[in-house]
Amino acid sequence: MYKLHYYPGNASIAPHMLMEELGVDYELVYVDRNKQAHKSPEYLALNPSGRIPVLEDGAMVISETAAICLHIADRHPEGRMMPDIATPERAKFYQWLMFLTNTIQTEFLVYYYSERYSSDVSDAPAIKAAAEQRLISYFDIVETQLGKKGPYMMGKAVSFLDFYLLMLCRWGRFLSTKPSEMKHLGKHVKLMSKHPSVLRTFEQEGLEKPFA
Repeated sequence: MYKLHYYPGNASIAPHMLMEELGVDYELVYVDRNKQAHKSPEYLALNPSGRIPVLEDGAMVISETAAICLHIADRHPEGRMMPDIATPERAKFYQWLMFLTNTIQTEFLVYYYSERYSSDVSDAPAIKAAAEQRLISYFDIVETQLGKKGPYMMGKAVSFLDFYLLMLCRWGRFLSTKPSEMKHLGKHVKLMSKHPSVLRTFEQEGLEKPFA
């Protein structure tokens, strides 16, 4: 059985949705960020960066959301959450995963924690505003991809990219141009929000239904 160390709505929600979609056995381990539990010696022994999530798979401990999702998808190939290996589709899958995690997800750190990116806290509003504009431009790129391929990131079949993207769209609900209000992204999040695995995940984490 997997153990997923999580906090509601954090980056742990992507592997949580993925495991629900695959129907695998797992246990949720709540990490209380409000009490700085992710900075405790016990948690840091699992993940020295102190970030959420962490996945325990037997004796193996894995951090970083994308790595966790890749591991779960590899362990359960019958779920077909990634295109076949050594195919052009698999290469494009990797491209989009890196864009979601390395570009969009990283930019959200700047957006939500702007004060960390300057020694002068008065710079935070300008840093946040610039990050917001970059995020909107990045979601525009995904919007174009969905317009070409749709309804899912890789075309007609759902992959774990789609759960990852739903997480990011939820994080973008405070942007001046919301991903969920874009034409193709809006259709995507509404489609994903109907998946039973998504609804179960949000219910388990005590979150409002996504994009109801």
